[in-house]
Amino acid sequence: MALRAAILRHVRVPLQASPKLQPWNGSIRSMSSHDDHLTKEEVVDRVLSVVKDFPKVDPSKVTPEVHFQKDLGLDSLDNVEIVMALEEEFKLEIPDKEADKIDSCHLAIEYISNHPMAG
Repeated sequence: MALRAAILRHVRVPLQASPKLQPWNGSIRSMSSHDDHLTKEEVVDRVLSVVKDFPKVDPSKVTPEVHFQKDLGLDSLDNVEIVMALEEEFKLEIPDKEADKIDSCHLAIEYISNHPMAG
C-alpha cells in the first residue's frame, strides 16, 4: 500500500476537461435507437410485396385488407411462412403468441407499423 501511495505521489496523469453539460431545455428525445421509424405507407408497400412474392399467391388478389386463408386460399403452414418472411423483411422477431394472430395483410401492417424496432 505504501508503495502504491509513493508511486501515485510522483505520477502525474494529465486530465482532460470534461465537456461542459448543456442545461436541459425541456425537450424530450426518443429513447429508441431507430429515429427513422417506417411510415405506414412504407410498411403497407413492403408487406404487400412480401405477400405477392409468396409462391402460392396470385399477386392480383393481394390488397391491404386481404385475409391469407379466406381470400388467398392459404393454409396455416403458409401463414407461418408468410409471417417468417415478414420477420426477415422487417428485421424483427414476432413472438409466437402475436404471430399466431397475424392472418391478414391488415393485421401484419398494424403489428409492424406499431413495432418500434421494425426496420
